[in-house]
Amino acid sequence: MSAIPAPSKTILILGDKEDYQVTLVSISSQLLCRSACPRALISDDLLPQDKLFVDITKQFKQYSTNSFHFANGKVISLDHNNRSVSIRLTDETQTVLPFYALIIATGASTPSPLHGLRHKDETSLRESWNSFREALPGAKHIVIAGGGPTAIETAGELGEYLNGRAGWFSSMLEKPRVNITVVTSGAQILPTLRQSLAIKAEKFLAQLGVTVIKNNRVQAVEPPNAGLEEALISKASVALADGKIIQADLYIPATGTKSNTDFVNDALLKDGRVETNMSTLRVDKAGPRIYAIGDVTSCARPGVHNILSAVPVVAANLKRDLLSAGEDRFYKEDMTETQVVPIGQSKGVGAAFGYQLPSWLVWVIKGRDYWLWTTEKLWSGEQWLKES
Repeated sequence: MSAIPAPSKTILILGDKEDYQVTLVSISSQLLCRSACPRALISDDLLPQDKLFVDITKQFKQYSTNSFHFANGKVISLDHNNRSVSIRLTDETQTVLPFYALIIATGASTPSPLHGLRHKDETSLRESWNSFREALPGAKHIVIAGGGPTAIETAGELGEYLNGRAGWFSSMLEKPRVNITVVTSGAQILPTLRQSLAIKAEKFLAQLGVTVIKNNRVQAVEPPNAGLEEALISKASVALADGKIIQADLYIPATGTKSNTDFVNDALLKDGRVETNMSTLRVDKAGPRIYAIGDVTSCARPGVHNILSAVPVVAANLKRDLLSAGEDRFYKEDMTETQVVPIGQSKGVGAAFGYQLPSWLVWVIKGRDYWLWTTEKLWSGEQWLKES
C-alpha cells in the first residue's frame, strides 16, 4: 500500500519536492516473487535466492528520506472519510498516517502458508518451507486440493523432485516413490485454458506420478486445520464429496485466494474485493485520489499480466488528479486465453493472447525460473521509466 501524506500547505505543488512524500506500507521488509513458490518451497537450491527475495529499501535507495518512507508494518484500518490509515508497526506500536492520495495494492492471500506471505513477513514463510522440507522425505502420499495454476504447478514440482519423470515412451510413471493426488471440483484442471491444454497438462502430471481426481471436491479434512499454519505438516484424513476418504501424509490446500481487505470498510467492497472503477482504477465510493490495483480489486481476474498493464493506468491517473490537468487513461482487462503453467522443470502448457504455446516455450518464458528473469526491472521501477 502506498500513500502520499497530506501536504502541510493547502495546495499541493508537485514541483516542490519538500511538499510531498511517498510512503510504502508492507508487513514484509522483503519483496517476494510469489509466482515462484511452487518450486521454491521444495529447496533453496532450485532457484537463486538473491532474485527470489529482495530487500524493499534497497529498491528505493536512490530517493531521499524526504521523498520516500518505508513503514514496516500492517495497515489495520482505512478511514476513507477522514483520509487516514492506521498502521501497526513490527515493533507493535501503532501510528496514524494522513494521506492526500492512496493506492491500495495489498493483493490476496493463499490458504496454504507455503504459497505466499499471508499477512506475515518473509521469516514466517521460510519457517513454513523449512518445516515442510523436513517432513517431505517421510511422505508417501501427498494430497493437493485445487485445480488452478498454483495447485498444478505445485503437484508438478513435487512430482518431478520426488519421483522423477517417466521415460520417453511411457505415458505414466508406473511405480512412483510418492503418490501425489490432485483433487478438483471442476470438469478439468486449469479452467482458464482450453480443454485440450488441460488434457495435455494431465498427461504431463501422470508422467510425474501425479493422479488427478476431477468433478469432486474436498468435503472435509481431519484435523480441520491440516495444511494450515497451525498443522502444516500434520497427517490428514481427506474426505471427498463422493464419500471416498484419502489418507495423506501431507495435505496442501491450493483452492484459490482471499483478497487482503480486512482493513477496508465493507461499503467499499464487492464480493470481498475492493470495488474499483474498471476503466480508471479509482475507488469511486471512497472519495477523490484513492485507487486500487492487483488481486485486491474487483476490476479484473487475478493474473500477473493484468497487473502489469494496470500499473501505467494508475500512475497516469494519479498524476492527472494531482496536477488537475490532462486526461484520464483507461484500463481494459485482457480477456484472451492467457496463462502459462510449468509442469515440473522441463514441461508445461499455456497460451498467450489466445494462441497455444508449445511446451518448450512455456519453459523459456516461465518454467526455467518462474519469472525471476523479469523481476529486476519490475522491482526497481525501470519497467516504467517511460510512460507507455
